[in-house]
Amino acid sequence: MLAVPLTLLTLIAAYFCWMALTISPSGSWDDDAYAGIVLSCVLTIGAAGAATGLWLLASVRRVMGWGWVLPALSLGAVAAVRWGMGG
Repeated sequence: MLAVPLTLLTLIAAYFCWMALTISPSGSWDDDAYAGIVLSCVLTIGAAGAATGLWLLASVRRVMGWGWVLPALSLGAVAAVRWGMGG
C-alpha cells in the first residue's frame, strides 16, 4: 500500500520531466517555451522532492528500499540539469 503514493509521485515527476525535455523553443525570443521548461522542471523537482520526503519517513523506509526512490531522485536531477542549462 505504501508503494501507491510513491509510484504516483514518480509518474508525475516522469511526465513533467518528459515535458521539460521535449519542449523546444523556436528561438531566443520564445519566452513562453522557456517559461514552460522552467515550470516543468519546478514541478518535476517538486514531485521528486515529495516522493523523497515520503520515502524518508521511518515507517516507509523500513519497508521500501532505495530502489523505490532512485527513479524519482534521478528525474529530479535531470530536471535540475535541464533547468540549469537554460530552461
